[in-house]
Amino acid sequence: MVRCVPNHRDELDGVLRALADPTRRALVERLAQSPAVVSELAAPFPMALPSLLQHLRVLEDAGLVTSEKHGRVRTVSLRPGGLDVLHLWLAQQRTPAELAADRLGTHLARYVPEER
Repeated sequence: MVRCVPNHRDELDGVLRALADPTRRALVERLAQSPAVVSELAAPFPMALPSLLQHLRVLEDAGLVTSEKHGRVRTVSLRPGGLDVLHLWLAQQRTPAELAADRLGTHLARYVPEER
């Protein structure tokens, strides 16, 4: 089983810290649908724009989102692969029993009973 190497552990810690906040999770869920301009992202949240920008900064520092500015408009999008380190870590936490059950399921899925 592959273990998280130290640099990936720091990356994982940053992702988990970023996703610990419900506002940031909501932003990630929204951005999973499509990129959005900051004003559109801010609309559903009862907070000042600087507070929302701070949340976006945390997500960007964790490598989960990217943004680009065109004139006065900033567009934010999910960074492809940003959640990969979390996915890898979660996969490593699966128990041997879960892995054995997966192998059994794969084996049984290949078995097709003969029609009578």
